[in-house]
Amino acid sequence: AAKDNKEAFILFQKAKDAFVKEAGFNEFALFLNEIAGKKKSLEPLGNYFLGLNRYLQLKNLEEKQDWNEYFDKGNAYRQELISSLSSAIKVLSNGDPAKLYSGLLLWQFHQDQQDAFAEESLAELLAAVKAYAESAEDAAVIKEIADQLQSYEQSGRAKEIYRIFIDKMMKTNPEEKAIKEMAAGFFRGGNIELAETVYDAYFEKIVKTSPKEGVAAELSAVARDFSYKDGSSCDPAYAEKLFEQLVTLSGKDALDEQAAYLRAYNLEKLREYLKSRDAYISLLERFPASPYYDKVNFKLGIISVYALRDLKSAREYFQKLAGKEIAGSEVISSLYHLGLLAQWEEDLDRAKANYLKLKEKAASGFKSIMVMVEERLKEIADNKLLDNSLRSFLDVSLREEYGTFNMSKLELKSSAYNLKKDQEFTMSAIAYPPESGCMQVVLEYGWVGDLGKASPVFENSSFTSSYPEPGVKFIGLIVRSSGGIIDRAIDLIDVE
Repeated sequence: AAKDNKEAFILFQKAKDAFVKEAGFNEFALFLNEIAGKKKSLEPLGNYFLGLNRYLQLKNLEEKQDWNEYFDKGNAYRQELISSLSSAIKVLSNGDPAKLYSGLLLWQFHQDQQDAFAEESLAELLAAVKAYAESAEDAAVIKEIADQLQSYEQSGRAKEIYRIFIDKMMKTNPEEKAIKEMAAGFFRGGNIELAETVYDAYFEKIVKTSPKEGVAAELSAVARDFSYKDGSSCDPAYAEKLFEQLVTLSGKDALDEQAAYLRAYNLEKLREYLKSRDAYISLLERFPASPYYDKVNFKLGIISVYALRDLKSAREYFQKLAGKEIAGSEVISSLYHLGLLAQWEEDLDRAKANYLKLKEKAASGFKSIMVMVEERLKEIADNKLLDNSLRSFLDVSLREEYGTFNMSKLELKSSAYNLKKDQEFTMSAIAYPPESGCMQVVLEYGWVGDLGKASPVFENSSFTSSYPEPGVKFIGLIVRSSGGIIDRAIDLIDVE
């Protein structure tokens, strides 16, 4: 009675559900053969459901561990599955969703079996999807195929098919709400690249149809979603792209205080230190009484001196904090770095004065920094050189002869950047030494800065630590090989 294949597919689906519910797989096979015998035009569609029926039957036998039927008749079921699906694929038109479902199921079967036909059937499925996209209107089945490939961890092919789906959807001129929901769905599912593709289409559409204030609000919200977050889906580079679009559209005043800080922080995590410094400076210019004042000034000092080789500016930022009466973490840390920089310059009187001022302000707190201060004061008292790793790190960061070292040959990565007090984290380093032929390169890791409870040795490319007190924590590293210094790197961790 079905008027067309679309209606017949729905009726077959209902019949399948009814039979499978009662585990009537063999009865459903008889039913399908009977239908095909009565109406030849339904045979291709029946073949798809016959293949699906045998696939589900084999899964059911495995789950029930009915090994008698599984081993007695399993091969026959598999042969019928392959022949039925292959027949359906051969006969069904390119624009029939059942052809795609048949191809998907055939690939799933081969993939489950991990046999030699899995890759071939996947390539044929991709070709069928492309042909379907050219000839059919309904794109929903394309997304279903991509979803299934994603569930099988076939991310590369899934993305390829998702992109076909997106292109198909955009040609239908969907409503803005539908595009936004699709993008948000991809984002929640961890398909970041696809989410970005759809969001780009969404913003391209609403910028032509919506008030500027509405577009700005949408850009800000999505930029926040993509900004760096520990343990969550994010893409700081895409977030910055949206922040840039927002500022271009509505000016920097479109960023409220929190968004302005988030943008600067996001650039910091991108290692875009010059842009990050500019963004932090803009934040303080617009919000001079910001609760981020201490944190931002300290970060500006660290970025200026150890990333951008700007010693003069760094001192100014540290000095703003050093003069404050209330001894917060960033105030104490700024005094330490003022002392450290003076000691490196061999201005020992000024270094000692900053260290002693730090001790006075710190009283009995800030134990990890106090340990470093006592080490520096002992060096001065004993007329010894600054710790070798610290001296080398400062040399590479500030001396002109090391100007070619730009932190491109060394990466630092923390398991988390926003910590609670006493929360453990792991800091890891990856170095990229020059080629050395067949010889193994032995590296020496000189960790510096506030390392918390950890005391890594030269052989350690990583360490696990925690901090007993809040504040911004600076970690630096210099790496050497037998051929000399490879590079330096810095990182900042926020502890609440």
